[in-house]
Amino acid sequence: MVKSLAHEAIYDAVAEVLSSLPRGAVLDAPAGEGAFASRLVGLGFDVQCCDLHTETFRLPGVSIKRGDLTATLPYDGDSFDYVVCLEGLEHIENPYQAIREFQRLIRRGGHLIVSIPNILNVGERLKWLFYGYTSHFKPLSRDYLARLDDEFRGREEVAVHINPVGYSELRHILERSGFEILRLYRDKPKRNSWAYLPVVGLIRALNRCQSEQRRRERWAAELQSDEVLLGGNTLVVHAVKR
Repeated sequence: MVKSLAHEAIYDAVAEVLSSLPRGAVLDAPAGEGAFASRLVGLGFDVQCCDLHTETFRLPGVSIKRGDLTATLPYDGDSFDYVVCLEGLEHIENPYQAIREFQRLIRRGGHLIVSIPNILNVGERLKWLFYGYTSHFKPLSRDYLARLDDEFRGREEVAVHINPVGYSELRHILERSGFEILRLYRDKPKRNSWAYLPVVGLIRALNRCQSEQRRRERWAAELQSDEVLLGGNTLVVHAVKR
């Protein structure tokens, strides 16, 4: 049985995006056990997979290669119409390298879909204010690491988030690497989002006090959007290679 290492809501959101796009060659990296790759196969895509731990892959009939997102991946340039990177960037030291590799692998006009923990939703902002850390990026104390499940012994990078990439940082990396963001998606609305509406209203009101130029320069429309402010655990970013 292929087990999902991510929330199913992430898979649902990304599958909905891909279902409306032309079929083509797609790379799923990191692929884990192959849970999302199985969905891609079901949608009719030509699927290849890549992961640092190929021994965990459980999807028969789909090619899997060992690859490190912080290094050169084992594929020729311009090999794919799509690259999907779910639950990946927050686990690695150098997301810049990963995005540059995806740019190399994707054909011009091809699509990149990545997910990152939504550290900018209003709930996570409040946790950072009161506690100094968010749900996704806890202090990596020895006690915390010692409590990792046995299945992650020897591959802690699969379970541990080390790189808190927010929307602003990701957009910068993507644009610097020749991508243009098409749209943002949330895995699901934030639980009890109605309780945060007064805080969201205050944030947006303060933001409207800034000049239009400053709002545009600071990407205010995206940062104050429902997808970011009221999103759930994960932000999904859909970009295209120019």
